[in-house]
Amino acid sequence: MKQLFIQLFLMVAVGAMAAPMSSPNGKITVTVDGHALKVCYEKQQVLDIAEAGVDAIAAITLTQRIKTDYQILTGKRSHCTNEANEYQIGTTVLRVYNDGIAFRTSSISPQPSIAYRIPEGTRRWMQQWCDSYEGFFPLSTTYKVAPVPSYSGTFKSAEGWNNRWGYPALLEPVDGTFVLISEANIEHGQSASCLYNDGELFKVVEAEHVAGETSDHTPWRVAIIGKLADVVESTLITDVSDACKIADTSWIQPGVVSWIYWAYNHGSNDYNIIKKYVDMAETLRLPYVLIDAEWDEMDKVASNEGKTIEDAINYAKSKGVKPLIWYNSSIGWVDGAPTPKYRLNKPEDREKEFAWLEKMGVAGVKIDFFSGDNQRNMDFQLDLLESAARHHLLVNFHGATIPRGWQRTWPNLMSTEGVYGAEWYNNVATFTNKAASHNATLPFTRNVIGPMDYTPCTFSDSQHPHITTHGHELALTVLFESALQHLADRPESYLAQPKEVQQFLSTLPAAWDETRFIAGYPGEYVIMARRSGNKWYLAGINGTDSVKEVALNFKGNNVTLLTDEPGKDHTWRIEKQKKLPKSFVFQPRGGFCYIWEIR
Repeated sequence: MKQLFIQLFLMVAVGAMAAPMSSPNGKITVTVDGHALKVCYEKQQVLDIAEAGVDAIAAITLTQRIKTDYQILTGKRSHCTNEANEYQIGTTVLRVYNDGIAFRTSSISPQPSIAYRIPEGTRRWMQQWCDSYEGFFPLSTTYKVAPVPSYSGTFKSAEGWNNRWGYPALLEPVDGTFVLISEANIEHGQSASCLYNDGELFKVVEAEHVAGETSDHTPWRVAIIGKLADVVESTLITDVSDACKIADTSWIQPGVVSWIYWAYNHGSNDYNIIKKYVDMAETLRLPYVLIDAEWDEMDKVASNEGKTIEDAINYAKSKGVKPLIWYNSSIGWVDGAPTPKYRLNKPEDREKEFAWLEKMGVAGVKIDFFSGDNQRNMDFQLDLLESAARHHLLVNFHGATIPRGWQRTWPNLMSTEGVYGAEWYNNVATFTNKAASHNATLPFTRNVIGPMDYTPCTFSDSQHPHITTHGHELALTVLFESALQHLADRPESYLAQPKEVQQFLSTLPAAWDETRFIAGYPGEYVIMARRSGNKWYLAGINGTDSVKEVALNFKGNNVTLLTDEPGKDHTWRIEKQKKLPKSFVFQPRGGFCYIWEIR
């Protein structure tokens, strides 16, 4: 009798598992298959979570239907909706959204095994892991990729292939349908993770934990699923993240920043150069100036005649420009790295430093050189955000891991580097020929998951030349979302541009009310429309070396076009047009911006 009861129980459990779990609109369904989850989009399987940490015989319960919305101060959309069906499968919580899935487990001892199966032949855009997430997302159809020695030389399989990968990972498992894999809502006591592969199996492996300290559940494992518009426009990373923890957010203001390092390949210990960037910010009506590394050594430079950081801060404030200043995190690159160091590591030192900045009228901090995804880094960054919020300081994490939803929980997090950006024109010649295609990949990969401090829009050359056009560079300021959008070129370069370009930069938003993907394909081209208030920006770039004509499929009246003169990469074509054309002809590595107001 007892054996018959067990058999009947197993039959009921198996029957429950066979019923698919679905998104509110029914487009995405998930079924349990042993310890795996099979995910379908419009009835075609698009993702095999071969190891999902689920109990093969656990009953499946629909626990709630989520339908909420929230406001967010920064990002691709100010008003976000959050709608999903939530299921309990043993110790695993699965949410099925209209644009993807998210799952996490409370069974963390031992840690459940999570792995995605990515079959050979699947088109993929994946970045080899490094602690700063500064790498390319090259198109591939295989895991058999040689490691890049400069940042992942030790992460390779016995056969010699790279076997460690960073988030996000973009897949095209079915023609025209895409999956973007990442994670979200890292909390105190948790570390971030990355992917290690053994053949087609890509396993989620968390970084080092602090002994004896842990959370009672894992972070959310996230897969954004659908057409390219679903991926690009998704807010799933913040949807599953904790709500805002700052009561009064009125002091948090996104904006454009003038920044010194790219042009001079050096920090900010020269008071007179800082003045140039302050003056540029004043002329272009930019709200912020970033005073970079080595500001603590300003009084040691003879030409400064005793001027200090306080003098630089006061000069910026006298011009109506809010200063941001740089710090070394002092846990990543320390030996031989620029100063100031060790001012933020101990809680009492951090509070003292941030109180001083608040008293001086500093608007925010850029904190650089973290050391990866481990719990030490995650806890430290959360502590920095919380302390900075108490002192009304904006935060930009550099040399850091990618965002995982903190921009909702701590909206004073304005941007994060975690990207192979324009700074690399300072470092190696490699970027020159790869930049256009790389730029046309980032809106589908890295920038989907959160703000990205790429430092776009440089018209002159840094240490190594760029061959993207002026129109391409200007379009990046719209295509790349960052609540602190840093303009890194020389003041004389920006001030030599036509008045229409200067006006564009002067009124450029750094956060958006609405974002729409118009057209594109990773690495080839991208066109997006973003709205701030009653003003639309339609921007596009060509990632190829060929002329390309594309449909615009968007409507706008009384528009201003800023683009490239055909055959002249660094000559502007600026026109007023009664309405948007039906198509646009890109120049090689070119770009455009259309601007108009809704009346």
